[in-house]
Amino acid sequence: MLKNYFKTMLRNLWKNKAYSFLNIFGLAIGIACAGLIFLWMEDELNYDAGYAKKDLLYKVRTNQSYEGKIRTFDSSPGLLAEAMQKEIPGIAHTCRFGWGADPLFSFGDKSINQKGEYADPSVFSMFTLQFVQGNEKDAFKELYSVVITEKMARRLFGNDQQVLGRTLKVDNKENFSVSGVIKDLPANSTLQFDWLAPFGNFAKKNEWLKYWGANGVNTYVELSPGANIPVVRQQLDGFIVKKRPGEEKYAAHPILFTMKDWHLRDHYEEGKQVAGGRITYVRMFSVIAWIIILIACINFMNLATARSEKRAREVGVRKVLGADKRMLILQFIGEAIGMSALAVLLGIVLVVLALPGFNILVEKQLTPGLDKPLHLMALTLIGLLCGLVAGSYPALYLSSFNPVTVLKSLRIKGGSAAVVRKGLVVMQFTVSIVLIISTIITYQQVRHVKSRDLGYNKDNLIKLNLQGDMRRHYTEIRQDLLNTGVVENTALSSNEIIYTNDNTSGYSWEGKDPNARILISYRNVSPGFMSTWGMHILEGRDFQDNAVADSSNVLITESFARMMGKGSAIGKIVKDDNGNNRVVGVIKDLVYGDMYGHGDPAIFFCSPEHTRLLYVRMKAGSRPEEALAKIGAVMKKDNAAFPFAYQFVDEQFNEFFKSETLIGELSRVFAALAIIISCLGLFGLAAYTAERRTREIGIRKVLGASVTGIAGLLSKDFVKLVLISAVIAFPLAWWAMHSWLQNYAYRIGINGWVFLAAGSAALLIALMTISFQAIRTAMVNPIKSLRSE
Repeated sequence: MLKNYFKTMLRNLWKNKAYSFLNIFGLAIGIACAGLIFLWMEDELNYDAGYAKKDLLYKVRTNQSYEGKIRTFDSSPGLLAEAMQKEIPGIAHTCRFGWGADPLFSFGDKSINQKGEYADPSVFSMFTLQFVQGNEKDAFKELYSVVITEKMARRLFGNDQQVLGRTLKVDNKENFSVSGVIKDLPANSTLQFDWLAPFGNFAKKNEWLKYWGANGVNTYVELSPGANIPVVRQQLDGFIVKKRPGEEKYAAHPILFTMKDWHLRDHYEEGKQVAGGRITYVRMFSVIAWIIILIACINFMNLATARSEKRAREVGVRKVLGADKRMLILQFIGEAIGMSALAVLLGIVLVVLALPGFNILVEKQLTPGLDKPLHLMALTLIGLLCGLVAGSYPALYLSSFNPVTVLKSLRIKGGSAAVVRKGLVVMQFTVSIVLIISTIITYQQVRHVKSRDLGYNKDNLIKLNLQGDMRRHYTEIRQDLLNTGVVENTALSSNEIIYTNDNTSGYSWEGKDPNARILISYRNVSPGFMSTWGMHILEGRDFQDNAVADSSNVLITESFARMMGKGSAIGKIVKDDNGNNRVVGVIKDLVYGDMYGHGDPAIFFCSPEHTRLLYVRMKAGSRPEEALAKIGAVMKKDNAAFPFAYQFVDEQFNEFFKSETLIGELSRVFAALAIIISCLGLFGLAAYTAERRTREIGIRKVLGASVTGIAGLLSKDFVKLVLISAVIAFPLAWWAMHSWLQNYAYRIGINGWVFLAAGSAALLIALMTISFQAIRTAMVNPIKSLRSE
């Protein structure tokens, strides 16, 4: 019996090649789309899964109150780690990371910049880092020792097997001895570094680590197995407060942030973890994956029920010969599962072909993983599910035919099936239109924020680290850069402008509420910084070329100026631990840190001796390749000991929108594929409708109907379905995107033209799909169509 069913399925596939192709190819596209999404989701959900102690590891974040609001930061005091390990039961180990660094490592004639961390020795056991050479016990015995990854070892030493004890020169100043080689960290690890060195190297250069009021390191905690986590959290909450008697209101409040949430659930409001973060997008695309599969299954259901009359006689004969309804249902569902299996195989081929491009889009290194049992089980499940979903209704519908009716060649009443088909088409295009609208609004939101007035010009601006004697010879380097003819200006800075760092609430001025805590960012810069960055001076003046003359003068942002009270801020005094600073200029507010919100007030000091970055603005209109070549030549001449390494500021800026940009691009791709899948089904239905109405069309043409009129007649019903889809999709899309936009303080309004454009696009695509078949049918010679009847 099964053999007969299999033969029947193959016979039907071959007999109806066009419809079979539409079914299998449409379903394969849906399965391939879902497969790509599930591979991406798997990678996201498995972030940090490679750490054996994942369930016990936490990052210590701190809650701090400013202007009546609680803000959550990653940094904490340098004294916190050792103190809480000693004093709080349940904390087994702690580890500190300093500021990430990317110094120049040199060995022989090879020199490379590599990113890494200064960390405590406990880093190896806490994060179970696997040593290829050396061991964790001896790794940090010496202060000037460094543990490197296999990738870094290959870059520096090539194929040399033993690198322990090799000496690396760091920034052409200090010698570090390689004390260990560890395995490379997986790509889906939140922590990423190529080397680790003892934290003592960081501590000896940063005296502020001795103070409880200085939050500047990342602290990690490993809890003891079975530790009472609520009790640990309770003891940790007021821990720093007790260390700062008389300064309780200034103290930060530590909180534990589990490693399981580092990547997906890092959203905090008012000091508490709330819904949001990357998990939102994972859930959203999970829904999209299943919806795309459903859309593909709908094509099968529609075409199977639409062509029911073609199989009616077969059903009638089988029933007369003794087949019951259950056997027929099993047969038709079996056929659906068989076609689904073929679609799964084709879907795997499509995934393999699409994966290189998809990896570029999502910036991952995903593989099909067909050797993994979980992936094989998932493919089998998807195949069975698609077969059952796609074949269930057609099986029930076909098996219910009355044998007397079909064998007498009486017309089958298909009213209910037609209603179901129309409903499924409406569902397909509703989803497609929602995806189109979502794609447009996501793009608009990102573009809206990128095009806002930032208070500076990020274009044609590159950043270089000050290395070697660059700061000491800055005047000569600057003049050489200007002489290239491609550089407009240069300046130095202590930190990057677009990020939130280097801030304090320790400033005061006349009229300030002594109890007010206001977080203010500060930067040490050289003369010419404002013009290099394209900042707007609203009042007063810029720093003079003579930095010494402005050593006690400052520039502030307009929001800072407003806080200083009525009247001009020029001439007012801002006090800090180093003395009095006179305001000589006010600049327009800057957007940094949170690109969807508003940056904190900022203050700029003319102090080039405390800088670590060089910014170079290229002239507008200059060709980047030519400009970089000339800048590189200057750096090679004036700083020959270090390679020319740079980064465009606009690329750093775009990193802020990485998630939104990715979501927009994925939405665009899957919206297009959803439309394609829907149109495949629509094309099949249009072809079948035209086939059924061949005689009617022939008679109409004999009676004088035009090709345009007949094409319109065949298209009319489908156009109605797309219009109904649009009416349903518009409110759904508005609700979804309105809810999404509420996550951003700086956001667009939703315009009505977006809905009209999406609806029109869907209608146009549907018309093009239907019209091809309709016009082709309308142009057939009526003599042939009537003779065939």
